[in-house]
Amino acid sequence: MAKIAVTPTIVAAEFILLRKGVSFRKVITLVIVSFGVAVATVTDLEFNIFGACVAVAWIIPSAINKILWSNLQQSGNWTALALMWKTTPITIFFFLVLMPLMDPPGLLSFNWNFKNSCAIMISALLGFLLQWSGALALGATSALSHVVLGQFKTIVIMLSGFLVFKSDPGLTSLYGAVIALGGMSVYTYLGLKESTTGGKRIPSASRQSSLSLKSKVIIDEEKPETRPVDSV
Repeated sequence: MAKIAVTPTIVAAEFILLRKGVSFRKVITLVIVSFGVAVATVTDLEFNIFGACVAVAWIIPSAINKILWSNLQQSGNWTALALMWKTTPITIFFFLVLMPLMDPPGLLSFNWNFKNSCAIMISALLGFLLQWSGALALGATSALSHVVLGQFKTIVIMLSGFLVFKSDPGLTSLYGAVIALGGMSVYTYLGLKESTTGGKRIPSASRQSSLSLKSKVIIDEEKPETRPVDSV
């Protein structure tokens, strides 16, 4: 539910911080996507104050982080690797501070043999590639599209478990997955349509100046040639 709540948080944050609105059709599509993902994935929901505080503490920074990463790459000419180079040391510092508080003890007593060390290094490499691909997606699309992509990944994992490993998520979850995929397809179509019309749209000022220039050329061509009269 916290991951689903990131979507309306991004819409509200982009409107407040960047004055960026979302079309009504996209809003309806995002509601359908969120509803489908909730039906497909949320099976046991329990509310408590501590969990709600943790969710809010994660939702708001996550939404702001996606918006800033996307905005800096598109308007600030930052690359994904440059942003990761600036932010990763800060992230590692906070991880080192929180590890003794959040993780169970036993780091030094862990069996650091070659096999376990290689597995941890491979996991770290895959985590880096995941962060890099996410940053590239944010730079190429938008924060909302990145969230929809993450929800698409969740639905694909669930359907793959059903089709490949014969898991039984339940008929209701399958209906929710179909609804979510339909909403994602419509959202993708609307995004592509907006980008196409936006790329072909000519600004009104440029269009008016172009028309005035063409009319001036036509008028100049239609003027008869006048020769100076020889003085007697």
